[in-house]
Amino acid sequence: MKHLVVLTGAGISAESGIPTFRDSGGLWEGYQVEDVATPEGWTKNPKLVLDFYNQRRKKALEAKPNPGHEILASLESHFNVTIVTQNVDNLHERAGSSTVIHLHGSLFESRSTGDETLVYPIPGWELNWGDTCEKGFQLRPNIVWFGELVPMIEVAADYAAQADIFLVVGTSMVVYPAAGLINYVRYDVPKFLLDPKLPDITYIRNLEMIQDKASTGLAHLKPKLLELS
Repeated sequence: MKHLVVLTGAGISAESGIPTFRDSGGLWEGYQVEDVATPEGWTKNPKLVLDFYNQRRKKALEAKPNPGHEILASLESHFNVTIVTQNVDNLHERAGSSTVIHLHGSLFESRSTGDETLVYPIPGWELNWGDTCEKGFQLRPNIVWFGELVPMIEVAADYAAQADIFLVVGTSMVVYPAAGLINYVRYDVPKFLLDPKLPDITYIRNLEMIQDKASTGLAHLKPKLLELS
């Protein structure tokens, strides 16, 4: 089977009712991003940060995969599919995708503030002040915040370099380092970008851009992808 590598962003989850902050003037559901998505915000008010992600986690659990997620999962019948997502929800997994790389971490994991190698699943939707790791350190959301390194980017770059087909869905290609992954794809590989707002990346070779949302765009694109399988 050919290797289809898919980079997904907030647009695909937005169709399931999960809001994005970039469409709301730097606010994320009423919060300043620097207050809830930076190491400085955590240092300033960790209880606020914990509550913010508890609410996001609760909403994510209530959300359901949409046809965009389901179409990507269905492509596993025809391709070796690797999903590289900027999203922190688990909608790809719940739709049936079996290989999902979370660049920015997961809402459903916590991480020790004293030993970042200690990562735990979060049962339910709450992570509270006083919840600690086995070494006694407070747990924080296992989310890559602004200003932090993206530990999975090298893994994702390796997958991009191995792609036989590369697909970008639901991202405006302005968030780095994820937006740079397309530069690791071989020049002769077919590439498709699907988003309501098309970026100016006409310098990329063998790239077809489709101005549409994830669910309807993927429905139209799937037959063309199957011709390449």
